[in-house]
Amino acid sequence: MSKLKTIFMGTPDFAVPCLEVLQAKTEVLAVITQPDRPKGRGHNLQASPVKQKALEYNLPVLQPEKIKTEEFTAELERLQPDLIVVVAFGQILSQRILDIPPLGCVNVHASLLPRYRGAAPIHWSIINGEKETGVTTMLMDAGLDTGDMLLMDKVTITEEMTTEELHDQLMAMGGKLLAETIDGLANGTITPEKQDDSISNYAGMLNKETGHIDWSKSAVEIHNLIRGLNSWPVAWSMKDGKNYKFWRTKVENSNSDKAPGTVVELRKNSFCIATGEGLLEVLEIQPPSKKRMSAGDLLRGHGVAVGDIFN
Repeated sequence: MSKLKTIFMGTPDFAVPCLEVLQAKTEVLAVITQPDRPKGRGHNLQASPVKQKALEYNLPVLQPEKIKTEEFTAELERLQPDLIVVVAFGQILSQRILDIPPLGCVNVHASLLPRYRGAAPIHWSIINGEKETGVTTMLMDAGLDTGDMLLMDKVTITEEMTTEELHDQLMAMGGKLLAETIDGLANGTITPEKQDDSISNYAGMLNKETGHIDWSKSAVEIHNLIRGLNSWPVAWSMKDGKNYKFWRTKVENSNSDKAPGTVVELRKNSFCIATGEGLLEVLEIQPPSKKRMSAGDLLRGHGVAVGDIFN
């Protein structure tokens, strides 16, 4: 049996294991990724992780600014793929592109659909305190993550897990699930399942303001925000007019009668802040213009005192 002919569309680290699976199991006709973007202090152009991996494999790489142009769509039609696989690509596909491959366009999405459709499902699953999430493969349609589901795998979210840690688990899971999906599509052993729109929700884009800590919320909610935004864009709060980024915390069951945001206790390697419900123990923090550090190091530098207020 000849190999499936595929096109891969993806951009960040999360998509790389899926490209590795396609390279091993199919004939990859082309890899499509976002154009090189300026990065770092020097603003030098940097290739996406997917492009870097594709070049290792000596695969053709295409980087359109807009994928839905007539010229580029015609190029995809000329390639005649059996299947297109899309993983965190960053552009919306037109219906004409979706109609090109006879086996359809498969998306690997980092949530248990129909929950957490959209751009940031890993972050929001943690921010919202979910106990489990996973990866779903689906047949793409014109909607945003609304296509028929193919396969799904689940993972438990622990109380201390960060987005960075969960991302790495789901990244590996995505490659494994894609391999199973390709086999199932080729063999005709997968029955697509409609999504239940009544239980769906949307995981919208993140920005700096998403991370602004509201100390009137409970310690649990704030802890979830902090680990959900680790390692980007990072939760933050102001003290004495300066910005502090919060990297790692722990929920304390005890309460305080002090105003939310007030530092109420200093410990050897941490300190506690009053919230709307419970105390939040700060374990790792980043002072203004400094690298992230343990809370103990901040205390030894006299960077915080009982009575200080974060807002």
